[in-house]
Amino acid sequence: MNNQKSKQMQETAARIIPGMTQLLSKRPDRYSRGVWPTYFKEASGIEVIDLDDNKYLDFSIGGIGATVLGYADPDVNKAVINAINKGSATTLNPYEEVLLAQKLIELHPWADMARFARGGGEAMSIAVRIARVATKKDKIVFCGYHGWCDWYLAANLGKKGALDEQWIAGLNPNGVPKGLTGTAIPFHYNNIESFKSAVKEAGEDLAAIVMEPIRNYNPTQEFINSVHSIAKEKKVPLIIDEITAAFRICNGGAHLKLGFKPDIAVFSKALGNGFCSSAIIGKKWVMEYAQDAFITSTNWTERTGSAAALAMIEKFTKNDVSKHLVYISDLVWNCWEEAAKKYGLEIHIGGFKPMIHFSFKENHAQNIAYFTQEMLKRGFLAGSGFYSMYAHKEEHVEKYKKAVDEVFNRLSCAIKENKVTQLLEGEPAASGFARIN
Repeated sequence: MNNQKSKQMQETAARIIPGMTQLLSKRPDRYSRGVWPTYFKEASGIEVIDLDDNKYLDFSIGGIGATVLGYADPDVNKAVINAINKGSATTLNPYEEVLLAQKLIELHPWADMARFARGGGEAMSIAVRIARVATKKDKIVFCGYHGWCDWYLAANLGKKGALDEQWIAGLNPNGVPKGLTGTAIPFHYNNIESFKSAVKEAGEDLAAIVMEPIRNYNPTQEFINSVHSIAKEKKVPLIIDEITAAFRICNGGAHLKLGFKPDIAVFSKALGNGFCSSAIIGKKWVMEYAQDAFITSTNWTERTGSAAALAMIEKFTKNDVSKHLVYISDLVWNCWEEAAKKYGLEIHIGGFKPMIHFSFKENHAQNIAYFTQEMLKRGFLAGSGFYSMYAHKEEHVEKYKKAVDEVFNRLSCAIKENKVTQLLEGEPAASGFARIN
């Protein structure tokens, strides 16, 4: 497999782009630096073509969860191209943002108002800003992963590693003002005592409760009840971060199916199917405070994000896409489980369908790098995670299943002979946050 152009591009990027890529999850060291292609030339459906014209079927994390329909979806692309041809930005505002607000409120009848941005991290910052203005308080209690912004990383000020058990370990709060120390207090999902302890620590300065609706397992009813009860008692908004979970298990936010009753919900990733689109929806009592804060940006008013979101939602709901996503991820889950059992590999499988992952119980960094390396040779982008897309079909899964069987067999033999490390053509997979040179 030729990867010369890909390697050259990575070397160039490492010299002139700090961290090599714009997104931690797309760095080659997260897979196996030296063999992972990193850059693509073309993509359609689930097929990706790299700079060396190698073609892959993507059974990895599908645009980091952004392309829920598949790459270059024809219906979304058509809507975006039409928006571009009509003019993407002018002195006036595109009417599509009003249509999108109406559509999101229709899907989430509890909500009254909507604001829009283009990225998930900034949308979460907007939601937190609105909550702080509404309550005139500062402290946020949260669980889960919520992005790169100061309000979230402040949890690691004065409490080194406070975020390690949330999602990504080793997040460095360098550059976050020390004055934010103590303003972000983490708690553990489904752990009522941990939640109550965080609320107690925030005291009378509690501004909001922020959480993802789901990540690895469903919430208990007792936990949901506790969150709702305290939000009501403290008169603070419950902010549900749907950036990762929305438009996976149902038509809209996962909270609709799981039973959470938010005051604000935040969307991105799947919303634009790869185009820049994010939304903050909520109840009028809290959302109207957005007018009392300075929250504005030129590119939030461009047309393509809203056009893409409208097209994505129309196709998603019309085709009952969530059912297909869960079905495909169920097939992949079974594939991992059966191959591991067949060849005596000890793995842990987790996540929520349709966003699943597996890990080796021993020497994961080396073993997953070998798995990735060998799957690339068989024409698959594959690592420890799998996010299903509407473009994944059963015949694709059958090809993937055959490749996994072959690679798990080879890996099992290599482990028994203690040869995995010497068989690696790239570096072991990295976890957490670290500098890249």
